[in-house]
Amino acid sequence: MLLFLLLSRTRWRNHLPLLMADPLVKSASVGPTRKLQEEAEAVGENGHHAKRFKADIDELNKKYPKRKVVLLMAYSGKGYHGMQRNVGSSQFKTIEDELVQALVLSSCIPENHAEDMKKMSFQRCARTDKGVSAAGQVVSLKIWLMEDTVDKINSHLPSHIRILSLKRVTGRFNSKNSCDARTYSYTLPTFAFAHKDRETQDESFRLSQETLDRVNELLALYKGTHNFHNFTSQKGPRDPSAKRYIMEMHCEKPFQQGSLELAVIKVKGQSFMMHQIRKMIGLVIAVVKGYAPPSIMEHSWGEKKVDIPKTPGLGLVLERVHFEKYNQRFGNDGLHESLDWAEEEEKIEDFKRTHIYPTIIQTEIEEKSMASWLATLSIHDYEATSQQNVNSHKVEGATVVQSDDGGDSD
Repeated sequence: MLLFLLLSRTRWRNHLPLLMADPLVKSASVGPTRKLQEEAEAVGENGHHAKRFKADIDELNKKYPKRKVVLLMAYSGKGYHGMQRNVGSSQFKTIEDELVQALVLSSCIPENHAEDMKKMSFQRCARTDKGVSAAGQVVSLKIWLMEDTVDKINSHLPSHIRILSLKRVTGRFNSKNSCDARTYSYTLPTFAFAHKDRETQDESFRLSQETLDRVNELLALYKGTHNFHNFTSQKGPRDPSAKRYIMEMHCEKPFQQGSLELAVIKVKGQSFMMHQIRKMIGLVIAVVKGYAPPSIMEHSWGEKKVDIPKTPGLGLVLERVHFEKYNQRFGNDGLHESLDWAEEEEKIEDFKRTHIYPTIIQTEIEEKSMASWLATLSIHDYEATSQQNVNSHKVEGATVVQSDDGGDSD
């Protein structure tokens, strides 16, 4: 039997060239053979490319130190779906898409870090929602620190996104976790405060001192710690994360831009949930205009669900992020700079005048987003609760990914 197998194997080897010459056998064998050959060539090419890529990285590591830094950013958010990048999705463009691309093109980070931002220890201070702008956004990351790094990054960014400054920070610095507070501003036409029954609802309206004082009385009620579950989505009244601390909130004196009178509301808090600021302002407007009773302010912090209108995102700007505790510990240690940005104040104001305010004003004039939103205030039921939303809030402690600040935010 063994002799038969050996003879059969020998005959098979002798006839193999003849079989391969057969057209049917040849056509059946070419596909897999070529595939294996192509895969082998691809492995060789990729291996060579990987070695060359690693050599480039090693050379950059020797030439430039990789350091933990923070970048002070300013941007106009119109046309972008917020700050935070969605890796693998090109459908909605974000500010971080532009930033990461610029970091790669300026050789501040290797290309593979663009696909996994954890490799560069990237962290944003606030996420900022769709259409929201920033004059003082801060991100922390590790980069190859070169000469004229800021200029090189800016050369690959559009003019409405700028890096205003770069500072070295400690290796464990995290821009989100190290942030003590955030200050936002909201710019709106003053006719938003015109009483629905007694005053004009157009550009001819001018805000009186009496109405401004009333607005500030209501805004001041937000100061302190309150349960803001009604000012965001999918948070129950007993969710501890719905409690937020507001340090300051007020409306500044109005100013005129062309025929339009505008006012700026500023709010400073530890952190904000998605849509929280826009709903805080929306509720005050509803009260001042006469759609809702003043008692709704305190009622909104209770457990019952309250229907609160949300102002358009156009006027919202992340003004500043605060690092008081970090500055006290490391700001004067002789190795690190204080993160107060006093020297960049002129750049910040210039960017706002050039890119942020004109966009807000021009878009409001052309699209009338505030006027359109004001027309919807009458359809809200400020007394009744929504049973559907009450039921959804019975599920406590649900994990919800939201947009913005210290974990959530506007």
